[in-house]
Amino acid sequence: MKLLAAPARLSTVSATFEQDFAARLHWSAEQDAAIEQRVADILAQVAERGDAAVLEYTARFDRLQAASVAELELTQAELQAAHDGLSAAQREALTAAARRVRSYHEAQKKACGQSWSYRDEDGTLLGQKVTPLDRVGIYVPGGKAAYPSSVLMNAIPAQVAGVPEIIMMVPTPGGDKNPLVLAAAYLAGVTRGFTIGGAQAVAALAHGTATVPKVDKITGPGNAYVASAKKRVFGQVGIDMIAGPSEILVLADGSTPPDWVAMDLFSQAEHDELAQAILLCPDAAYIDQVAQAMNRLLPELPRAEIIAKSLSGRGALIHTRSMEEACEISNRIAPEHLEISSSEPHRWEPLLRHAGAIFLGAFTTESLGDYCAGPNHVLPTSGTARFSSPLGVYDFQKRTSLIEVSEQGAQTLGRTASVLARGEGLQAHARAAELRLKP
Repeated sequence: MKLLAAPARLSTVSATFEQDFAARLHWSAEQDAAIEQRVADILAQVAERGDAAVLEYTARFDRLQAASVAELELTQAELQAAHDGLSAAQREALTAAARRVRSYHEAQKKACGQSWSYRDEDGTLLGQKVTPLDRVGIYVPGGKAAYPSSVLMNAIPAQVAGVPEIIMMVPTPGGDKNPLVLAAAYLAGVTRGFTIGGAQAVAALAHGTATVPKVDKITGPGNAYVASAKKRVFGQVGIDMIAGPSEILVLADGSTPPDWVAMDLFSQAEHDELAQAILLCPDAAYIDQVAQAMNRLLPELPRAEIIAKSLSGRGALIHTRSMEEACEISNRIAPEHLEISSSEPHRWEPLLRHAGAIFLGAFTTESLGDYCAGPNHVLPTSGTARFSSPLGVYDFQKRTSLIEVSEQGAQTLGRTASVLARGEGLQAHARAAELRLKP
């Protein structure tokens, strides 16, 4: 039976649009109760038994037997050997991607990651001290696929931020180590790496064991077990975000070849049956052309079945009254990836407020952002782009306020603080400020 790309066809002029639209967007971030209980048990066991629990779960879930967690550690020599053993084409591509990702995050650090201070008119110094975290853990998915790009996107901004220790966790089911992942770790400055995955990897990073060091923050995507574990350890350590299924939204004015748009929609749908691919366009005939291209191109793809399930379950081709209305709907969705597939992308970009990343113009396919454009591909999902940002240098730094009050400044600020403190009933606060006032 031939698979068909069958996303829902919606129109904003339809009387049932709001209801149909809401049904497409609905996705519950609540984890299955059985997963939540398993994760809670794993976290508790690793916190209590450390390395022994990590070894037990690694043997059970990844079919990887080891006498000690030290045997699961990746040496720097092993990472370098993987890098040196790549084909010339792979090594060139990985190096080029790493260079672009590093350049972008170095520019980001200059823009937002510097300490600053100033003195006001009475000589009081006020400022902010920006310092890197001491140690971070990055989780790199493994199993069904290998993700060297995730190594670059998580480790490089941490390295650029100045984090001295970057601990990588990557599952290697059956002991199968992907050389591109190891080579990416070598290029990105990973200081230590372990072939540990799942909730047990998150638990080891959060609590620390005899072998795995405790970190200050954990970043990186993973399956439902990893997401649940990250949520549960938040507060003991920092985390980047709780990622949902991948998303792409394409705003099209009909000027881009339909095949291009069809494949861009597929590029996220192939991740997962729960991934979401949406097209917004005011040209009904063009939507028909994209739909035809999708049905023609789908059988060529190895992950056609996953794509078909994603599109039929959560995909949508939406006919809008105008590009302006398409932008309004896009803002309501707040997608992870937003392509403006238009001959005038800069005309529409100012109307778009909420997106993890915006890709401008027909030649800017989202897949370039996933691998090598430079900006980070770890992006907010499930509408959280309304209040969240891509992973960046700032996620691996913390800010400390600096205050140095001059004797003259203490006279003015002390009186202000005294009045406010007494108004709050905090007499010691008031007296501390008043003791510095001149009689």
